Amino acid sequence: ELPDLPNILYIHSHDTGRWVRPYGYSVRTPNIQRLAEEGVLFREAFCAAPTCSGSRACLLTGQYAHSNGMVGLAHRGFSLKDYRQHIVHTLRDLGYWSALIGEQHISKKPDIIGYDEVVKISTSHTDDVVPVTLDLLERTSDRPFFLSVGFFETHREWFRPSSPKKANYVIPPPNLPDAPETRLDMAAFQESARSLDRGIGAVLDALDAEGLAEDTLVICTTDHGLAFPGAKATLYDRGLGVMLILRGPGGFTGGKASDALVSHIDLFPTVCDLASVERPEWLQGESLLPLANGEADEVRDAIFAEKTYHVAYEPERCVRTHRWKYIRRFGERTKPVLPNTDDGPSKELLLSYGWGEREIPPEQLYDLVLDPNEAHNLAGSPAHEVTLEELRGRLKAWMVETKDPLLDGDVPAPEGAELNDPDGLSPNDPTIVM
Repeated sequence: ELPDLPNILYIHSHDTGRWVRPYGYSVRTPNIQRLAEEGVLFREAFCAAPTCSGSRACLLTGQYAHSNGMVGLAHRGFSLKDYRQHIVHTLRDLGYWSALIGEQHISKKPDIIGYDEVVKISTSHTDDVVPVTLDLLERTSDRPFFLSVGFFETHREWFRPSSPKKANYVIPPPNLPDAPETRLDMAAFQESARSLDRGIGAVLDALDAEGLAEDTLVICTTDHGLAFPGAKATLYDRGLGVMLILRGPGGFTGGKASDALVSHIDLFPTVCDLASVERPEWLQGESLLPLANGEADEVRDAIFAEKTYHVAYEPERCVRTHRWKYIRRFGERTKPVLPNTDDGPSKELLLSYGWGEREIPPEQLYDLVLDPNEAHNLAGSPAHEVTLEELRGRLKAWMVETKDPLLDGDVPAPEGAELNDPDGLSPNDPTIVM
């Protein structure tokens, strides 16, 4: 007789950051808001790698990208070192049935990941993802399930705003100027977010209709920050910060908000604790259960994150505490790697003002209390030498402990990987095959 194991619904989007209603943004996402009011909202949640494949790989293996191997993009030739470290294998041993619907981004061929069922659909847009998800929920059996439901929304191939007037009434992210181009960009993002919200709402309604809501842990998150300049594929908070709402058994109820530092790598250990199963030895995160049931206010005092490749090579590592962020860039390059920023009106605007020529220092230190936008680098300030030294030491210790290959110099791409030239302009430029 299996113990009562909770169902797990991992529902995730692309490039949303925290730009949804429950984080206070004026984006119309009533279903995500409702989920937050019924569950626990993590206000200080971060991905471990701000790229599409890296972030999901970290969440699903419970380890950092350089440990699980996903230091680049799966559709461009990077992969996990060992797909058996994916959470579905640990859950299968407990009797779980698993299915993958829509976006997954951690393997060119989804069949090798290990899901019991991979649902084939033509796109990962909500209109295609929702109907098959509802079908699956209708025929769930007596076995507990792990469902990965991935939406393409709010990835940058978004639609124009339905009316150009909408762009008059939005504000762009705080690191960008308020201009017609950035507002148009944000209005289009908001339209995509509304579509995402409708999809999430439909799936949550189906859980209710099938009587599954009470026994299901919903993990609602995104891969990383907005696909705007200075966010996605950067180690600033606007690149690493993610929405994260958990609702379900284990104390994840009641519309609570937690200000604890939380990383995507903490979700796998949380699921293990919830299912009362021993954690696999490769996990590098902390369980969030003590935060949900009130036993602790914090489970960690820092988060670490990394980028090695996005579409082009740009190795960086960071450590973040509640107060401080330290970012270290590796290699000789001091100019932005422009292909790593998705194309769009905001990028074009910044480039027209010379953004592509700006120097990026090898070390950055930010006081997140007095400078939440991470605009004023304190790495060269004598007054902050002690803090810099301490965080430099913490980052190094983490890299040593997790056997980060970057310690030994440049990290080569696997054979056959498709990369952009760091001196290029766009991710859509012709690629180089390694």
